[in-house]
Amino acid sequence: MTTTLSLHPPSARLRLGEQTFHDGSARRIDGAWWPRSYDLTAELPGLLAGLPHRWGHISSVLVNGAMWSLSGDGMLIEDQKVHLRRTDLPRAEHTICLLAPGYGRWDLLVVPPTATDEEAERLMETATADAPLARRTA
Repeated sequence: MTTTLSLHPPSARLRLGEQTFHDGSARRIDGAWWPRSYDLTAELPGLLAGLPHRWGHISSVLVNGAMWSLSGDGMLIEDQKVHLRRTDLPRAEHTICLLAPGYGRWDLLVVPPTATDEEAERLMETATADAPLARRTA
């Protein structure tokens, strides 16, 4: 089942890190996102609208199946199909993976919607701090 959304969602609470470091290495976590709920149908349009254009069209999203509420295997957002996939891997519990063919893969830390402003700020700052981590490529 595909859900179509053409709403103008509220702005995403999103912080992105630099793509590479001074030594040329790339980070494993590309940023942090603080959704307002675990309803992916409601939250994803705002996240995608907040991403840089250089990331290209996100065509697939991978989330933790136990955390997120979603129906169907895809959504139309701004007339573009986005495939939704679930994983039960423990290492992906607090992340969302975004895939854009020809552009790459981006992993974002998901800050729990119930986090306080202070907790969210700390988690987002830690996720985007300048500490080199090995990053996987698509």
